Amino acid sequence: MATFLRFPRRFITSPSITKFIAGTKRNRVPYVCIPTLSSIQSSHLATLPDIAAPTLGLDETQCEYFNLAHSFAKNELTPDNAAKWDSKEIFPVETMRKAAQLGFGAVFVREDVGGSGMSRLEGSVIFEALAAGCTSTAAYMTIHSMCGWMLDSFGTEAQRQRWLPRMATMDLLSSYCLTEPNSGSDAVSLSTKAVREGDSYVLNGSKAFISGAGVSDVYLVMCRTGEKGPRGISCILVEKGTEGLSFGAPEKKLGWKSQPTATVTFTDCRVPASNLIGVEGEGFKYAMKGLDGGRINIATCSVGAAQACVEKTRAYIMERRQFGKAIGENQYVQFKFAEMVTSVVGARLMVRQAARLLDAKDSQATVACAMAKKVATDSAFTVINDALQMHGGYGYLKDYHVERYLRDVRVHQILEGTNEIMQIIIARKLLQQD
Repeated sequence: MATFLRFPRRFITSPSITKFIAGTKRNRVPYVCIPTLSSIQSSHLATLPDIAAPTLGLDETQCEYFNLAHSFAKNELTPDNAAKWDSKEIFPVETMRKAAQLGFGAVFVREDVGGSGMSRLEGSVIFEALAAGCTSTAAYMTIHSMCGWMLDSFGTEAQRQRWLPRMATMDLLSSYCLTEPNSGSDAVSLSTKAVREGDSYVLNGSKAFISGAGVSDVYLVMCRTGEKGPRGISCILVEKGTEGLSFGAPEKKLGWKSQPTATVTFTDCRVPASNLIGVEGEGFKYAMKGLDGGRINIATCSVGAAQACVEKTRAYIMERRQFGKAIGENQYVQFKFAEMVTSVVGARLMVRQAARLLDAKDSQATVACAMAKKVATDSAFTVINDALQMHGGYGYLKDYHVERYLRDVRVHQILEGTNEIMQIIIARKLLQQD
């Protein structure tokens, strides 16, 4: 049985969401008819018992957010759409705009510019549910949300009013530009320069592995405006169509095929000085603050993908028969499955704890985000690989979708800071002397 979602009061203050809800009440749009928690847990997408349910420990409002995102993922993302976008390398812009109508385009942005004003914990709940539908698409939406949060947090009021309302609806798409061909983990050594000339900055350099490159409308660019080191880095917004801004050919990737990735090049690219975000020389600090949230986001996307795969695995091992019985009756399979589900639950707890600490502005938040990112992305890849193995030859087939999740989550151990860099962050904190 389904029930119509009761939106929390603060969630419907955005005019775009209010308008959308009114339309759904008239037209009964399918993906906002939200199953109750009990029906979700008994559906083919969530067959696990309560102890392993994504909603375990959430309050009523957080459950409603999960239910909304879960229903959207079920009806708009998985499984056929995600498979099509993957095989044909389609960037599903219109589908993401539908998600934005539900408040998912500017999750962490304040409500006065169309954002949903949610906490990091609430955002982690939403992105986990979306990632269970299409990990690649959900991951791009987390990057877009990170850009929106940075602009909302560090931009001027004029900048907020100019760009964020359209970013909230995803009429404007955004990209985060930090990595360069010769500065990956060593981000502070970036060499893209921005030279002040009167009322403009002139940018020269290039960025690598940029999600949304060539399609996004705004690019938050970390560039060098001063001395070597972190204090010489600023954040400048560059709009698509600016003279001197160009893009490389789309990269051919193992996964994340529903979002374009390419180099971004600046050749005497002149932008207004008013596009400087925050204070000159503070850009690296902004970028790192953005990455704290980004690490939670990518970790929760990994958890969502792993959750989807353990659910598929449970159904498979209970139905697949060999040697006269379901393979789930074999003790080795039971032990392995218990280990998989326990890993997912543990990773989820770490992600949500890090999100709570980040919401509280706790001094331990940065290292908690690094811990959660490492544990969740490593665990998810292992769990999904084990799920593929349990499916046998069928797991290797695209019809069963597990292989797509495997390809999509592999990069999570690399981006937002490699997991080796996460270990450095953790070790430095553990070994520092007061």
